[in-house]
Amino acid sequence: MTDELINGTLWQDTAGRPIHARGGCIIAYHHYYYWYGEDRRDNNYVSCYRSADLFNWEFRNCILTTDSPSAPIRQRTTIRLRRDDGGKVNLERPKVLYNEATGRFVLWVHYENGVNYREAACAVATCDQPDGDFVYHGHFNPYGYMSRDCTLYRDQDGSAYFISTARDNADLNVYRLQEDYLNVGQLIARLWPGEYREAPALIKKGGIYYLLSSYCTGWAPNQGKYGTAADIGGPWSRLVDFADATTYRSQPAFILDTAEYGPLYFGDRWDGEHYTHSSYVLLPIKFSGRQLSIDYYRKAVRTEASGIQFIR
Repeated sequence: MTDELINGTLWQDTAGRPIHARGGCIIAYHHYYYWYGEDRRDNNYVSCYRSADLFNWEFRNCILTTDSPSAPIRQRTTIRLRRDDGGKVNLERPKVLYNEATGRFVLWVHYENGVNYREAACAVATCDQPDGDFVYHGHFNPYGYMSRDCTLYRDQDGSAYFISTARDNADLNVYRLQEDYLNVGQLIARLWPGEYREAPALIKKGGIYYLLSSYCTGWAPNQGKYGTAADIGGPWSRLVDFADATTYRSQPAFILDTAEYGPLYFGDRWDGEHYTHSSYVLLPIKFSGRQLSIDYYRKAVRTEASGIQFIR
């Protein structure tokens, strides 16, 4: 059993192996948390881990690989999980939502062709189990726009949104999804044009939306910023800083809002030379009025009294 998570280290699963779930997300389902993320080893694309306490993670499955089953859906997509030469494509920043109406878990991910970053598309996969073998439905460009770094968000009224970078990362596009989450339904906002934001992560508190992101500096960390809005379609505020000049040497992956521990920032601490050495950062988020702040803590400790304690 693990009772602490040290920021900037390679966290291990319950079998003592490094967790490979970068750029991903965590969802809560049936008394468990499910963590999805990039797994670039061998023929893997996306791995899934399960935990009851956010500290002890059991590896469940590589839910998406080069050999995953595939099937078309109603929109025209390109279904391709290998290149012509047999090599891997790139699937980055996987995000998952559970659709209660259809009983399906729906994954959206950034797709590239494995050779360059000119594809700039999103891809979709689904499964009837959170840790089952997902069926891949192919990639496309929503409304013809580029789509790179991305996130998913489900609002309190059940509406779901896909947010991704466009125009060579110059803009962030906000799309409302169709009811089954398999396609975009409406482009409702284009945020901060020309400010080159990536790694979006969204949370709603006190009726206000907070969208966190980073600047585009490759593997190197930079100053995190966030904007706010009373309506997800805008208008959105200008961007303001959070954390320090390198966002504590991390880049936003996602925000998990929990009843037990409050809102939590999960970030990736990238290692550009050795990708599989890239580690994780877990920090609490504080709100005051319409301001958001994230302080740095060296580690998170699991306690019986409060559930989680952050140690500087």
